[in-house]
Formats: sequence, structure tokens, C-alpha cells
Amino acid sequence: MTWKDATEQASAIKSGKISAKELVLETIEKIEKLNPELNAVVSTQFDEALEKATALTDTKVPFAGVPILLKDLGQNQVGQLSTSGSRLFAHYRASHDDYYTKKIQELGFIVLGRTNTPEFGFKNISDSQLHGSVNLPKDYTRNAGGSSGGAAAAIASGMVQIAGASDGGGSIRIPASFNGLIGLKPTRGRLPVGPSSYRGWQGASSHFALTKSVRDTRALLYGMQTCQLESPFPLPMLSQASLFGKIAEPLTIAYCLESPIGTSVSKEAQQAVLEAVDTLKQLGHKVVQLDSLPVDGIEVMKSYYLMNGVETAQMFDEIEQSFKRPMTIDDMELMTWAIYQSGQTIPAKRYSKVLQDWDRYSAVMSDFHQTYDLLLTPTVADVAPKHGQFTLSKTLQENLRQMDTFSMLDQQDLIWQMFEHSLAWTPFTQLQNLTGQPAISLPTFEREDGLPIGVQLAAAKGREDLLLTLAAQLEENHFLKM
Repeated sequence: MTWKDATEQASAIKSGKISAKELVLETIEKIEKLNPELNAVVSTQFDEALEKATALTDTKVPFAGVPILLKDLGQNQVGQLSTSGSRLFAHYRASHDDYYTKKIQELGFIVLGRTNTPEFGFKNISDSQLHGSVNLPKDYTRNAGGSSGGAAAAIASGMVQIAGASDGGGSIRIPASFNGLIGLKPTRGRLPVGPSSYRGWQGASSHFALTKSVRDTRALLYGMQTCQLESPFPLPMLSQASLFGKIAEPLTIAYCLESPIGTSVSKEAQQAVLEAVDTLKQLGHKVVQLDSLPVDGIEVMKSYYLMNGVETAQMFDEIEQSFKRPMTIDDMELMTWAIYQSGQTIPAKRYSKVLQDWDRYSAVMSDFHQTYDLLLTPTVADVAPKHGQFTLSKTLQENLRQMDTFSMLDQQDLIWQMFEHSLAWTPFTQLQNLTGQPAISLPTFEREDGLPIGVQLAAAKGREDLLLTLAAQLEENHFLKM
């Protein structure tokens, strides 16, 4: 059966049109048929899922009986594989449920397995050495994106209607754009965190999901949101009226076509924004063009890489304690090794300055949103990349292998070189991770060959309601290409 979204599946179960067991069996069949070519799903728990579906009696919760896949990174479920795309954890099974995963199950979802991700989520493509590359459903020569690439491919191919995802630098929004899906990164603190980590990448990383409809996105956000006082970033909850309401008056929306790091943006990505601008004007909104964004994109990315290095070094300290031995280059992929080594040389005072800079960026953007309700940009600079497109030169690879022999400044230069080409493809998404703002990628444009490119809308902290009411308006006016 072809489904519109997860809400339709939940309604069908509630009405008795289909049983949860029948829906789970149907989903299993789709995964087994499609996954060998896509490589989106890396582990399954079909027997447990069927047991839960068979035993389901309470259909009052919003997504009772709806099948879901979770990301194989930071969405732990006790007893299930949790590899983080790393050879080190190829056989690791979680010892507890993360609060995110508990909430997913409380809403009625039935978990069928885990989706493919790059090692520790460090890339905007999914090609881990442990699990292999994820193929874009519309073109198998291209990567489905990262780090939630498996989740995106699973939805875009029709395996499931919704899938868990996370976003530390665009990892929900980037694959949403490549696969023609809706990808919301919520405000920092909106979703439950812990108990394994309460401050992922100092709050830059957020969990949520990839979806096929605005109503799924709204219902999931409303059901998942929390005001978690024990967390570092407690946030007032959104009311049902604000989240599910309509736009009361025209919005003022700024848009920018230029890359924040000065790299090229494809004419199709720019056209996607310009078509959105025309539609927004027709809907009565005020739209203003900006020549550049209000913060220095290169400075933002340099602070991002410093954070990533320090957090990775700290992560490997914990891994070494667990494994009771030092980690070596043979334990991980080359990119991970380079990031890990770079984090060993960054002074605490430099890291403290990075976090102060994030606060400054947040203040600048807070002031920006006093003038503009939303910021519109391309989500990405182009369509999904070809497999192998970001392969590093042999010289750079050799330098990265010797990363521990370089000075801190030279290491940071090598990190920039390592990400240079892939960052140019996806330069628009990282700022909101550092500032904690919500941002959403919407599927509004397709190239002549059918490959999607999304547009990104960002709002002030706590204003997912603005993003979703506008997204609903665009959906009602048939502007979203789902």
C-alpha cells in the first residue's frame, strides 16, 4: 500500500482499516525488497517489532503502531545494536534507552531497526567503512547525504513514512534537501536529551526526524517537546494553539543567495530560493534581499571545527577508558583520526573563546530576528553529490595520517582542507547549530532531471511555530514537492 505519511498510517490503525501487525509486516517486506540496493538500513529488530505490533491494544497515543527506523547514532535502545558507523562499535549493544528513544516509543511508534550514518556523524554524506555508502533513491550513482542519509533514503524510497534523525551541522536538513523531504532542526533544548549525553557538541547537535508532511512534523514536535529542567538548555514548551495555528499576519522574510563562505552556489539552488520568494510575495509576505548574512561564515566554521576537535578528543578519552587501551589510527577512519588529533592540541582558553563566540553569534541573530521573522536561503548549494566526489588527495591523506606531528594552527588548516570541498556543497546549515535556532528544509524545487533541492528557513530561538505555520501555508498552496 502507498501511504501519504505517518499520520495516515496512524489513522488507518485507529479506524481498523489495517492492524499494526499488518502494517509492520508490510514495512518489513518493503525494507527487505529495497534495502539491498539502497543500503539505508544497517540493523533490524523485526521479531521484537512484530511482538509489539501483535500486542498493541492502546491506539489513543498519536502514532500508535506506526513503524519507524531510528538513526544508528545517539538514539540508543536497550539491547539493540548501536554502532555509530564505527568499526570500534560494530558489535556494541546499548545498555539503556535514551530519553529521545523512550519518548518515541511513548508516542506509539514501533522501532524496526537502525539507519546508516557516517562514522560518528562527521560527514554530510553517508559512506562509513563499516556499513558502506547509502545510495540516493532517485540516482544510485549519488550519495543520499549525511549524516542522516540512511534515514532519508528509507523514507524517500517508501520503506517507512518517518525516521529518526539528528543534526549537528545540517545532518537532518542536508539529506532532506537531497531526497525531497521535510527536515526540521528544532531549537536547542526542545527535544529530550540524556542520559548518555546532555550537551551533544555543546548543544550544537539536536535529535528529531525526517518527515513527508507538515502535519507529521507538527504532531511529532508537539508530542516530543519537553521542558527538561535537568538539562543544560531548558526551554518553554510551545502551545498547541501556536504550533497548529495559522499565520495571523504577513511575515517579514529576509533572503540571501550567496554562500556564507564565499563559494559558488548552483543556479538551481538560487532558482529554488527565487521561486520561493515569488510565492511568498504572492501569499502577502514582505520579502527583502540581503547581500550577505549577518555573521562571518568562515569565522563560524572555524569555531565549529575547533569545537568538533575538542569534543571528539573528549569522546575518545571515554572510549579509551572503556576499552582499557589507547586508540590508534587503525581503530578509526582517517577523517575521525584527524579530528581526534586536532582536539588534543587546542588550549582550554581557546575553547572557552569559541563558546563565547557562539553566544555572540546568538546575540547577533536574536537582534536580526527583531527585524526579520525568518531567514530564507538555499539548504544546500547543489543536488546530491556523486559517490566519491569528495575523495581527498593522496597528499592531504598522508598529511592527515601524520596529524599528530603538526602544530595546532597547521592542524586547523588541514581540517579546513579536509572539509573544503564538501563544505562548499553544504555551507548554509551550520550557523543554526551554533546559535541554537530552529531551521527547516522544505522540498520546493526539482532540477530538470528530477533531483531535488530544498530551501531553508530559519527563525529565532523557540519559534518553530513560525516555521511550521509558514510551511503549512506553502503546503496548502501546493508549493511543496512531495
